[in-house]
Amino acid sequence: MVSVTRIVLQRLVLGLLTLFVVSIVIFIAVNMLPGDFAQAILGQGATPEAVEAIRRDLGLDQPPVIRYFQWLGRALQGDLGSSFAQANFANFTGTESGATTVAAQIAPRFANTMFLAGVTAAIAVPVSLVLGILAALYRNSAFDRVANIFTLSSISSPEFFLAYVLILFLAVLNPLLPSLSNIYSDMTLGQRVERTLLPALTLTLVVTAHMMRMTRAAIINLLASPYIEMARLKGLSPLRVIVHHALPNALAPIINVIALNLAYLITGVVVVEVVFVYPGIGQLFVDAVKIRDIPMVQACCLIFAAAYILLNFSADILSILSNPRLRHPK
Repeated sequence: MVSVTRIVLQRLVLGLLTLFVVSIVIFIAVNMLPGDFAQAILGQGATPEAVEAIRRDLGLDQPPVIRYFQWLGRALQGDLGSSFAQANFANFTGTESGATTVAAQIAPRFANTMFLAGVTAAIAVPVSLVLGILAALYRNSAFDRVANIFTLSSISSPEFFLAYVLILFLAVLNPLLPSLSNIYSDMTLGQRVERTLLPALTLTLVVTAHMMRMTRAAIINLLASPYIEMARLKGLSPLRVIVHHALPNALAPIINVIALNLAYLITGVVVVEVVFVYPGIGQLFVDAVKIRDIPMVQACCLIFAAAYILLNFSADILSILSNPRLRHPK
């Protein structure tokens, strides 16, 4: 137990250091974006004095190092800052300042993205495991070849292409599902699932290939092991040998690839959300980039990075717990 605790603490410290380095990269990259928010919001006819006044009000006239540590200090306290665009809108309309905070705008969008990721994971993970087990069970058969061709085709196709193909067949030619995922808070669970199903199916086609092929490869690598041969000599069925003997020992690489794909469902949904006009954090991120809303872009990138690091950290811990050899490498 002591060794597991030490490993967990080491992974946690490394994760925090990684997030700190990523935050520096995010800040530098975002501030290197072409264009200027003050100039964009005022238009081409803005005077230099007006642009400078807005930059001063938003703190953009301060040195980058000072702005970074101010942003990092507020982020550590849970304050992601105020949206430039919403703050500017509030100045003209008298809107409450709480509506201009980045956290207040991200919270419902992030919940929508998590719902989309949850629906996708509920479909993709069981399907991938079943297909991987069957492909290993019927290795080199017609089923194995068809499954590999299908997964390789889906993984090689761009997300937007798969999205438009599904829209064509499931929303235009056969109007089974809505092509636009315009969800809102007053919807019932069934309505939300219906509106989310088409983007979820798109993401399922993208991530299933990785998980299915890793499951198949991890199981096949163990089929030549002595204990698998012993199980076969005992007269156990091939399915029982794979499910009860090979699969538990193949969990570590399978858990890793599942965690990576779940991280992708949170951080890589930008294209899918834009295609389906899904009100998630990816769509919010794209809108913020268009208008150079720096605090919003930085917050979205930081959330993406934190989610990715957290899921990788969880994958490491689960892999270690599922495989005693990883706890005692010597």
